[in-house]
Amino acid sequence: MQLTTIGLDADDTLWHNERFFTLTQSRFAELLADHAEAEHLSERLLAAEHRNVGRYGFGIKGFVLSMIETAVEVTDGRVPGHVIGQIIAAGQEMLAHPIELLDGVQDTVEALADKHRLVLITKGDLLDQERKLAQSGLGELFDAVEIVSHKTPEAYARVFTRHGDGAAHALMAGNSMASDVVAPLNAGAWGVFVPHGLEWALERAPTPEGHPRFRRISTLADLPALIDDIESS
Repeated sequence: MQLTTIGLDADDTLWHNERFFTLTQSRFAELLADHAEAEHLSERLLAAEHRNVGRYGFGIKGFVLSMIETAVEVTDGRVPGHVIGQIIAAGQEMLAHPIELLDGVQDTVEALADKHRLVLITKGDLLDQERKLAQSGLGELFDAVEIVSHKTPEAYARVFTRHGDGAAHALMAGNSMASDVVAPLNAGAWGVFVPHGLEWALERAPTPEGHPRFRRISTLADLPALIDDIESS
């Protein structure tokens, strides 16, 4: 089995991301503490994010808009202007936060780039994802970068055809079971789950246990050895 294309997710696969959303959500709960319990506020915010993904896409900007919408809802339209200002400021801080690679990522990406066509496949706000890739120092190691609106089987099929020999000869690795594993599996590729620890609720999906092309590794550093095993089988 020859793999011609290796796809890698970005956020929480190559660098830290979700923890900044978690910290900002805690700050959001403090700002609205007089209007809603933290657990209830979290549920309302998640519902807003779910509604708004189709409108704003994935990323920080959509998250900020969902926080503002939730603040308006839980205060019955009486949210103070300074609270809106602090929500916006929190989003701006997220957009300006420096990139921190996960352990072992640099060496692993370099090793993968030596042997395979390497494609970064991520979703979210175009400008923010481009900023993070530029700051990561990994950009030159990728043969291509694909920033998509949604990681669907159809999107993977197009990407793997454009940058290789199709999904049958491609592998995708990432920390989202829904986006980085199930979707590429449904496209006919290999799907490798690399758990991060923090998981956004909208990215959860049942584990495809028993699927012949599903694999799980502990860290991204285990991926080169896994690819060797797949190609030698």
